[in-house]
Amino acid sequence: MALDAAQPGFATTVAALRLRSWKLGAGQAMEVTDQFSEADFTHIVDDRADVHVSSRDGRFYLGHFPNGRPGGADEDWVTGEGWVIAVTGTASVPGYRMSFGTETPAEIIATVVARILATSRPL
Repeated sequence: MALDAAQPGFATTVAALRLRSWKLGAGQAMEVTDQFSEADFTHIVDDRADVHVSSRDGRFYLGHFPNGRPGGADEDWVTGEGWVIAVTGTASVPGYRMSFGTETPAEIIATVVARILATSRPL
């Protein structure tokens, strides 16, 4: 990057910044939900049109909240949270939980879900 220290402020060129185009926008949730077979997962669409997917053993959960996730009885709406992925741990290994905003591209969530599903194995 070209920098002229003799001049006050910051100076560079557009080429030096290496501007990029980034995937933006929520996209199509079906890219995510279509990965779950009805034989292995339970699908629920609630009265708010939120989508809930869980594994038959109950250890995997995916929630899609297009308008933000509702909080508990005494909480406000969690307006920015659009996706929740959780895997329950075992007695010896803790599980994990991830959340993504309502505008996170579905293509990104689909990739995360595909990697998680690729690591699961029947017992």
